[in-house]
Amino acid sequence: MGRETLTPEQLYTRCDAAQFSFSVSTELEPLTEIIGQTRASEALQFGIKIKHKGYHIFVHGPAGVGKHTFVRQSLELEASHQPTPPDWCYVIHFEQPHKPNALKLPSGRGHELQQDMQHLVEELHNVIPAAFDSEQYNARSKEKEDQYEERRDKAYSDFSDEAKAHDVKLIRTPAGYVLTPLRDGKALSPEMYRQLPEKEREHFDEVIAALQEQLSNLVRQEPKWQREFRDDMRHLNQDVATLAVAHLIEDLKNKYQDVDEVGDYLDQVQQDVVQNVDMFLARDDNTSVVPQDPTDSPTNRRYQVNLIVDNRETVGAPVVYEDTPTYENLVGRVEHMTHMGTLVTDFMLIKPGALHCANGGYLMLDANKLLMQPFAWEALKRALNSRELKIQSLGQLYSLISTSSLEPEPIPLNIKVVLIGDRLLFYLLNAYDSEFAELFKVAADFEEQVDRTPENNLLYARLIATIASKEGLFPFTAEAVARIIEFASRNTEDSQKLSTHMRSLSDLLTESDYWCKQQGAETVSHEHVQRAIDQQNRRVDRMRENVYEEIERGTILIDVKGSTIGQVNGLSIIDLGNFSFAQPARITATVSLGEGEIIDIEREVELGGPIHSKGVFILSAFLSSRFAIHRPLSINASLVFEQSYGGIEGDSASVAELCALLSALGKIPLKQSLAITGSVNQHGQVQVIGGVNEKIEGFFDVCARLGLTGEQGVLIPAGNVKHLMLKPQVVTAVKEKRFHVYPIETIDQAIALLTGLTAGEPDRKGKYTKGSVYQQVNASLEQFAQRKLEFSGSKTNE
Repeated sequence: MGRETLTPEQLYTRCDAAQFSFSVSTELEPLTEIIGQTRASEALQFGIKIKHKGYHIFVHGPAGVGKHTFVRQSLELEASHQPTPPDWCYVIHFEQPHKPNALKLPSGRGHELQQDMQHLVEELHNVIPAAFDSEQYNARSKEKEDQYEERRDKAYSDFSDEAKAHDVKLIRTPAGYVLTPLRDGKALSPEMYRQLPEKEREHFDEVIAALQEQLSNLVRQEPKWQREFRDDMRHLNQDVATLAVAHLIEDLKNKYQDVDEVGDYLDQVQQDVVQNVDMFLARDDNTSVVPQDPTDSPTNRRYQVNLIVDNRETVGAPVVYEDTPTYENLVGRVEHMTHMGTLVTDFMLIKPGALHCANGGYLMLDANKLLMQPFAWEALKRALNSRELKIQSLGQLYSLISTSSLEPEPIPLNIKVVLIGDRLLFYLLNAYDSEFAELFKVAADFEEQVDRTPENNLLYARLIATIASKEGLFPFTAEAVARIIEFASRNTEDSQKLSTHMRSLSDLLTESDYWCKQQGAETVSHEHVQRAIDQQNRRVDRMRENVYEEIERGTILIDVKGSTIGQVNGLSIIDLGNFSFAQPARITATVSLGEGEIIDIEREVELGGPIHSKGVFILSAFLSSRFAIHRPLSINASLVFEQSYGGIEGDSASVAELCALLSALGKIPLKQSLAITGSVNQHGQVQVIGGVNEKIEGFFDVCARLGLTGEQGVLIPAGNVKHLMLKPQVVTAVKEKRFHVYPIETIDQAIALLTGLTAGEPDRKGKYTKGSVYQQVNASLEQFAQRKLEFSGSKTNE
C-alpha cells in the first residue's frame, strides 16, 4: 500500500436500491422506534419507571438527533398508563389570611368546587338578605329592641318615682339627666331655689346628692344593657344566618363527602359567613335590607377557590415542557394588583409554575435554558430535595424586600424531571455540582450514528416514510431513499455508518419534496434529492468559491504542477458552522546550521493552537530518533503555513510538515501535483484525521480549475479509507485516471510518493540505501554536524 491509487468503489460506498422490496415509501410501515438509540432508550425507560427519590433523568447528546421528540413520545406513552393526578386549589385561611390553605381534590373536582363556591356566594347574597328582611326576623328583632327599651325605661321610671317621693324631679336634657327640687309639684328654678331657707336647701342638697349617686350607677348600667342587647341581636343574626346558610353548606358537604379537606373547609366557610353576616347585608335609607352585587363585593373573592392545577381534561399523567424555565415559571408566583395607589395581593393572585402543572407526571426542561435563568437551577434542586412546592418571591426568599407577602401552604411534589442538554454540560454539572449526581442518577446518552447495515437501511427507509407521511410530503422512490442513505453516511464522515441527525434528514426530505413539486412530479426521485443536496451546498458556499477563485487568479499561491524543494501542499478545513470546506495551503520548510531546534512560526506569533504545536514537537522527536542517535541535530528549521492570516489548530498537517522538512534537509524536490493530509506519531506512523472528504474534494476542485493533468492526487491516511464518501465528480475523475487518491500508512510511503524515490532502509551499520531520501537527509545532517564542529574550533575524531 502507498503507491496504489484507490479504486472508485473505495471512494464512494453506494446504497443499492435493489436491496429494497418497495417502489415508493408509502408501501412501508411507519417507524415507531428510534434508530440506533438502544442504549439511550433503555436508560430512558429505566429512569421513567423507577420511582425512588433522586432518579431523575438527564438526556444528553448532539443537537438535532431527535432527543426532544423521542423523550416526549416515551413520556407520553408511559404517562397514558398512569392515573391522573389530583387537582390543587388555594383557599383563604380565615384566621391567617396571609397563609392560604392548599386543597387537594380528585381530578376534575377542583373545577366543580370552584364553580360551586361561586354559586354559593351568589346564593348567599340572595338568601341572607331575604332571611333578614322576613317578618319573622323583623318581629324577633323588634321584640328584642322593645325588651331593651322597656328595661331601660322601667329602670329610669322607677328611679324617677323614687326621686319624686323625695320632692325631686328627673329631667332628661340633650346633655344628659338632671335632678331638680320640686315644690307643690313644680320644678324650682335656680333663682327660686336660692330663695329657699338655708335649712331646706341643705335638705335638698343631701337628697339630690344621694339620688345623683343612684343616677350615676343607673347610667353606668346602660352600656351593659346595650352590650347585652347587641349580643342578643348578634345571636339572633347568627341563628338566622345559620338557618339560611346551613342547608346550602350541607348540600355541598354531601357532594364532597369523599374529600375530608373540603368538608373541613366548608365548615370554616359557614362559621365565617355567620360571624361576618353583615358583609352580605346593605340597607337603604328606609333601613330595608337589599342584596349586594356579588361581583362587586369583597365576599366574591373571600369565598372563591383559586384553582391552580386543573386536570379535568388530562388523560393519564401530565407531560409538560417548559420552554422558558425562569424562577417564577418553575415554582409559581404571587401577583399584585393596584388598589387606591397601593399594591395589594390575596390568595386569588397565586399563579402556578411548571412544577405545579407537571406534579404527578413528568416535566421536560432544556438544561442550557434552565441554567441561563437566575435562581432557577437552585429552585429546581430545592423543590426536588424537599419534595414539596413552596411559592416564594425572590425578594422574600433573599430578604430583598421588607413588605409582607403571602405564604401559601406548600404542596407535596411527586414528579419526574427530564433535563435535555449536551454532553459537555452533563459532565460539567457532574464535576462541579455535588447535588447533581444525587438528583439526576439516570443518564440517557444519544448516539450520533449507527452502523450502516441492510437492517438499518430498511429502518432508515421506514423513518423516511414516517417523516414524509407526518409532514405531508410526496412519496419517495427506492432510488431516492438510497440517495438519502448515502447522504446520511456522508454526514457521519464514515461510509460504514449512518447519521442519526434527524434535523438534517427532515430538512433534506422537505427540500427534496419542494423540487419535486417544482417539476410537477408526484413522487420524489433520486434527481430531486440530488438537486436538494446541491442547492443546500450552493446556498452556503460563497466563501469557498471566493477562496478557490483567488487560487485560480494566483492571489493565493498554490502549485499543482512541477516539483519544489521544501514545499508541499497541505490541506486545512475552514468550518463555517453549517458548512465546511478545504483550503489547500502551501507549507514550506527551511533549514540552517543550529542547535537542533524546529521553529513553528505559527506558534511563535500565537496563531498556532496547542494541538498544532504538539504535532511540530513530534516532528522533532521523529528526526531525533531516526537521525540523531549517534550525534546531535546540528540544524535549525522553520515551518510555516504560507499566506495564513488566522489561527491554525490540529495536527492533520504534521505529515505534510515532516515531508517538507525532509525535503529541505535532503534538498529533494517534492511533487506539487500531490497534496497530503494526516498526522504522524514519533515512530512515523500516519494517523487518521477528520474532514477527509472535504480535503480531497477541495484539492480536486482547485486542480480542476487550474487544469487536471492526470498526475494530481491526494495522499490520505490508510485508516481514513473507510470514511470516504466523495462527490461524483471526484469518483469519475479517479475512474478516468485524471485524479488519484493514495492511502499511506507511514511517512516512508508518503515521502516516496512525493519524491519518486525510495524512503530508504538502514543496514546493520545504520547506513541508508544509496540514493534514497533518508540517505540524502542523513548526509545533509552529517554535513551540518561537521560544519558545527568546524565553527566551534574542534577537530573531527574518526
